[in-house]
Amino acid sequence: MMETVENMVEMRFPSKAANIGFARTAVALFASLLEFTLDELDEIKIAVSEAVSNAVIHGYKGTEGEITITCRLTSNRLEIIVKDQGCGIADVEQALEPAFTTEPEERMGLGLVFVREYMDKLVIDSKPGRGTSVFMTKSPTQAQVHS
Repeated sequence: MMETVENMVEMRFPSKAANIGFARTAVALFASLLEFTLDELDEIKIAVSEAVSNAVIHGYKGTEGEITITCRLTSNRLEIIVKDQGCGIADVEQALEPAFTTEPEERMGLGLVFVREYMDKLVIDSKPGRGTSVFMTKSPTQAQVHS
């Protein structure tokens, strides 16, 4: 059974590092319409930061492109899609491995590990040369108990 979307927001912005903080805060404010705990909101902020950072750093590799974030709220779930039209990921399974990074001299390779840990669901759709879409969901702890 498909849940009804009760509210939705979409944001588009340039792939600039300065917009990472904006994205995480905007999504957390939207998420606060559900009964997330402060810890859960922090987890959402980290997941969004990592997904947007990956688009800025790895997806566009120093060039500028557009990032789109779509957020939907149902009665008990937040859905987030972070999408770019960057270079894409050649091997998504490898990218999800702890410590895997394409920039070992600068990065720890834990971004997607945190996203997978903090969100209830993570699906990455990526094609080399065509961009990446990161789909995440999270429900408030209370919603999980009452469902």
